Amino acid sequence: MWYTAEILISESNVKNNIEFIQSLTGEDTLFSSVVKGNAYGHGIEVFVPIAQRCGVRHFSVFSTNEAYRVKKVAQPNTTIMIMGMVDNDALEWVIEEEIEFYVFETDRLEKAREAALKVGKPARIHLEVETGMNRTGMSLALMPQVFQYLKKHHQQFEYVGLCTHYAGAESYANYYRVQNQIKTFHQVVEQGKERKITPQIYHTACSAALLGFPETKMDMARVGILQYGYWPSKETLIRCLNETQDQRDPLRRAIKWRSKIMSLKEVPAGDFVGYGTSYLTETDMTIAAVPVGYAYGYTRSLSNQGRVLIHGQRMSVISIVNMNMILVDVTNLESVEKGDEVVLIGGQGDLTISVDSFGELSSQLNYELLTRLPYNTPRTVVS
Repeated sequence: MWYTAEILISESNVKNNIEFIQSLTGEDTLFSSVVKGNAYGHGIEVFVPIAQRCGVRHFSVFSTNEAYRVKKVAQPNTTIMIMGMVDNDALEWVIEEEIEFYVFETDRLEKAREAALKVGKPARIHLEVETGMNRTGMSLALMPQVFQYLKKHHQQFEYVGLCTHYAGAESYANYYRVQNQIKTFHQVVEQGKERKITPQIYHTACSAALLGFPETKMDMARVGILQYGYWPSKETLIRCLNETQDQRDPLRRAIKWRSKIMSLKEVPAGDFVGYGTSYLTETDMTIAAVPVGYAYGYTRSLSNQGRVLIHGQRMSVISIVNMNMILVDVTNLESVEKGDEVVLIGGQGDLTISVDSFGELSSQLNYELLTRLPYNTPRTVVS
């Protein structure tokens, strides 16, 4: 197949990041690799085998579809946990395949029991508790009823985990809110112990909580963004660097997004370039067309302000970002030719276009930008 762009994934950088995460979790806390959102844009089918070569055996996803994709490429004895969407008609497949899943509504608990009876296997569940994020999760008041239900129907359930998710652990502005969530979670833990029903593991930490609230580590940490070489926020990076004598960023970016010059055109002074009248040439210019536009993840908000790397130099995106291409001013480049590499994110020569800088120009979070990278752009593993 022929593509207009490609994404390169550095295995050595992923390995570096996983080793850093494991230094945070230690030997007593299981590391669950979060690969929702197409492995944060890195590609589930590409990233999971890399992580497994680094020793990872537990993966967290959002949906049944993502669980299916992980299962297709994962090694035997890999644990998969669905943190979000499971349709009732998918429960039998999930239970048959021994995939773990969150329960955050009593309806799901009842449907899981029905499916477990049909399959003849217990449903491997994690009870998600509402501690203050007000997104998904069962309330503190509801938990005694839930525990009683599990005790009554214990043959249909394997109670794997008790969990919650923190609302903004990446910022100390949310410190008291997170502390209250931690307190509420421990209240639920005590409720279970009083009723003599306890899970195999407790888990609450995401990347940000692991960094900023070490007490949330518990038995398992669900880590996403750190694996790929990015921090949940600049604040978490600064806090981490302040705690070590080495002031270098310990993470390595795993991704490089690149295309190539499709066409070159000479445009005289005084002509408009591209759609509309947003860009007028002041001198004779050489314009390169690059076959990546907003349909391929290069957002239209980067019109007249995006940057790319060509020949190791930073070049300006001019005019309006099209559906299928961007236009770049290459007037000052010597010996520029069709087919020359164009780096959209990543390094070339001594320069780098980071996801952070790309995101700031386009008003996108790291998470948003990465997960919007098109599924059909090929991902290739490099050393």
